[in-house]
Amino acid sequence: MGQFDSPENHNLEQYREYLRLLARMQLDRRLQRKLDASDLVQQTLLQAHQARRDFRGTTHAELAAWLRQILARNLAHAVRDLGRAKRDVGRERSLEAAIDASSARLEAWLAAEQSSPSQQAIHNEVVFRVASALATLPDAQREAIVRHYWQGASLAEVAAQLGRSPAAVAGLLHRGIAQLRTVLQAGE
Repeated sequence: MGQFDSPENHNLEQYREYLRLLARMQLDRRLQRKLDASDLVQQTLLQAHQARRDFRGTTHAELAAWLRQILARNLAHAVRDLGRAKRDVGRERSLEAAIDASSARLEAWLAAEQSSPSQQAIHNEVVFRVASALATLPDAQREAIVRHYWQGASLAEVAAQLGRSPAAVAGLLHRGIAQLRTVLQAGE
């Protein structure tokens, strides 16, 4: 997954679960009832497909960054359209920065910085596999894992956000990580 010949020949579909995970991480819980992360990702992939010739990068990392920018813009527009915030370029940039930060946390959680192109390719593949594996978890487990490990929320904060006790959240995390490991091992 290092370099690729051309974006026209590249399968954007492999980025779907990765983008959906990032979208879920950025959607306020109250907005999740009104905005669907899958719809935002579908719109992002459609726009990326339509604008493929505009993409100037040569690596998967550059393509992932380009897709994150499109996702951030779509997320900002969707939030604005719901009437939560008027058009605010600063808000769009802060969403883009938040998505980039979430992506960086996800990647840092999975592995240390890679030194060679082949190690980077393996690392990128692992990021996408973890995002796909997370999609298989029950919503509560996925939410607990994302909020605790990627968003850095404490157990008590996650419990308050999910409306559960800290003990219940600890159970969700334990079962979720165990299931995540099982899914990832089965995929190897």
